Amino acid sequence: MQARDELDQYRSALFGLAYRMLGSVMDAEDIMQEAFLRWQNAPQSDIRSPRAYLMTIVTRLCVDQLHLAQVEREEYVGAWLPEPLLQSPESDPARLTELDESISTAFLLLLESLSPLDRAVFLLHEVFSYTFAEIAAIVDRSPADCRQIGHRARQRLM
Repeated sequence: MQARDELDQYRSALFGLAYRMLGSVMDAEDIMQEAFLRWQNAPQSDIRSPRAYLMTIVTRLCVDQLHLAQVEREEYVGAWLPEPLLQSPESDPARLTELDESISTAFLLLLESLSPLDRAVFLLHEVFSYTFAEIAAIVDRSPADCRQIGHRARQRLM
């Protein structure tokens, strides 16, 4: 399978992770572009699991982006709100917009209270059903650290 086909196969999950981490469609698309470039330039023979490799790239790029955005938000005067995302282009906006936007915005605002690493661990485990051992490889921590990070993140969101 070609590199582009592999990326297309996981595009929805990768975009979902990037959007949930960053709260912006534009930023998520930028991350997807960067991930595609890195995927295209990587020696394919060294990659055992394309999905894990791509999720790792997207997660690390998002964590880096969040660290940079944190500095910008600290200097920004005014309220920062995440950008709502309609789930399906076929959806009737008049019927679903209010509920979708309020739930999407509420979830993203809750995630905003977490650090970038906490957010990555929480999303990978709770939304994408990764094990803590898999997450540990993605965020370069031990499985025990990831389990504790996930536990603290859940507590903060409760």
